[in-house]
Amino acid sequence: MPRLAFGPFEFDPATLELRRNGSLVRLQSQPARVLGVLVEKREQIVSREQLRQAIWGDSTYVDFESGLNFCISQLRSALRDPSSQPLYIRTVPRQGYQFIAPVRAVNAPEAPTTVAEASSKPVGRNFAPIAVAVAVLLAVAVVALRFATRSPHRAPPIVAVVRFDNETHNPALDSFANDLTDELVGQLADRGGGTYSVVGNAKALFQPRPQRDLRSIASTVNASYIVLGQVQSSGDQIRVLAHLIRASDQTHIWVVRLERPAVEMPRLDAELAEQIAATFATRLASNPDRAASFQAGSH
Repeated sequence: MPRLAFGPFEFDPATLELRRNGSLVRLQSQPARVLGVLVEKREQIVSREQLRQAIWGDSTYVDFESGLNFCISQLRSALRDPSSQPLYIRTVPRQGYQFIAPVRAVNAPEAPTTVAEASSKPVGRNFAPIAVAVAVLLAVAVVALRFATRSPHRAPPIVAVVRFDNETHNPALDSFANDLTDELVGQLADRGGGTYSVVGNAKALFQPRPQRDLRSIASTVNASYIVLGQVQSSGDQIRVLAHLIRASDQTHIWVVRLERPAVEMPRLDAELAEQIAATFATRLASNPDRAASFQAGSH
């Protein structure tokens, strides 16, 4: 699949890498996937619903409106593309988005010729049936191994992400707590790989802390694990705590603690969510039921 060039940028649809004048532009997974859809359907108006299906699908429950707004904002920043006078992404009110820049294909370097391709000596006929038989046996073995190691009747566990609590008494950080929650849902979903499913916008997850009941939440959304989060102030620092809890017995599996200067915090929701998601995804993938009591990760 060729790379696609527009203006000073090159985008690789296969790796989702964006480069500007040859230098890599840092772009998170979901914004990069949105860019891939828009470039693929260039000059067409892509609705928000089409983007929701392409990026989040039906298996992940998330406040995709906030998530998509975040993705478009990140793309405009990466492309240096003001919404008032766009060069790349045009917002079509009440319809969606349209990639408007001319796009050209950039051929990737040819792959080196393999030894098999370089050899002009014909393969003996007697080896062909043997090669086919070996390939068939290997394919059967792989399929059998997959079925042997996977229970076809067991659905992946569900992880419910509760709205993070703003405990700073600063209303200005309410939106940060909400953005951090939405970003964490997206990051966890990106890293799931079928190991678990994520629920992020069920009504039960928006209850204020005094009315929150973890057993009720788990029962309502059929969750095996629950993520709780707190945003706290400590002098001129803001602390974020994220708890991974096993719903069946409300045991802490892991806790992540992150601190940043208060002045930087509103811009760091994506970075912090990425660190939390990386830690929790690893625990969920490595059979967290074996964890004894909660541990702490400081950054």
